[in-house]
Amino acid sequence: MAEADASIFAAMPAVEERAAADAGALDALLQGARTPFVIRDLVREWPLVQAGLASASAARAYLVERARPVPFAVSLGQPGKDGRLFYGADMEMNFREARGKLADIFGGMDANEGRADAPAIYLGSIDVPTHFTTVAAENAIDLGSREPIVSLWIGTPTRIAAHNDFPDNLACCAAGRRRFTLFPPDQFANLHLGPIDNTPAGRAVSMVDFHAPDLDLHPRFAEALTHAQVAVLEPGDALFIPSMWWHHVEGLAPFNILMNYWWRDTPRWLGQPQDALNHAILSIRDLPAEDKAVWRALFDYYVFENGPEVTAHIPEGGRGILDPLDPAAAGRLRSFLLRTLSK
Repeated sequence: MAEADASIFAAMPAVEERAAADAGALDALLQGARTPFVIRDLVREWPLVQAGLASASAARAYLVERARPVPFAVSLGQPGKDGRLFYGADMEMNFREARGKLADIFGGMDANEGRADAPAIYLGSIDVPTHFTTVAAENAIDLGSREPIVSLWIGTPTRIAAHNDFPDNLACCAAGRRRFTLFPPDQFANLHLGPIDNTPAGRAVSMVDFHAPDLDLHPRFAEALTHAQVAVLEPGDALFIPSMWWHHVEGLAPFNILMNYWWRDTPRWLGQPQDALNHAILSIRDLPAEDKAVWRALFDYYVFENGPEVTAHIPEGGRGILDPLDPAAAGRLRSFLLRTLSK
């Protein structure tokens, strides 16, 4: 991949680096963390990292030997492009999706290696236990009581538009090099986000091309850059990305592997905030301004402020979903919503 205008990244401060000598130290760093940090060499001893340090082919062989006989989803970019998996001019995706055996996908990488017109080949969010036998156990991090989702991201040089995720994320570079450009959650408007319902991978993304920002089209991006941080991960390095932080991700080497751990501190039986946003667009956004003002006040009262005055006057045992939710109450509320949305 041709390197971007280096000035945009050189001017950014580096993400803070921290150290974790053992699982207890790592747990202490993660407890309540709300800003990103890098831990160098956290997973340097992983067998997958060691294979990647030997060669890209050794890393691919390591994974193929442990791949389950299931199809792998892969994104295939257009030949001769710069690895940016994004929208085309028609707002359709500029890549196609396919499925195949991991060995065959890696064979395509081998066949295209070194070609100037090679297409981007990218396997994103591959669930590790579903797709591999011993990879998770052999390349593990002790995250204490957290129950993470473990995923692999594998590809040739790629550029993934800035987006955010609801869970916390510990991203570990297993092979190649990754550059992350990060922005605090409140910078969403300055990133000029695209559609919510038509996205490359399920989350709204920044429409800004970080390799060639058009400040006439995206003028607020200049302000976003004043809040940006950058981290370049080498094999064995890890980056903590707090929930809702925006991150633009680049695979800088000919072959790149990232293993990440997603978890949320809230129970999994709680709903997804994105679903609430989508429902609010359906039911509130296009109301008259006076009605929206009333609903804004109701949301503040019941959801965002949620003070003791909401329930103090209601007898205990009769507060319904105004009481703190438990799995049973959450299940009843979800069933109620499904019934109402299906009408």
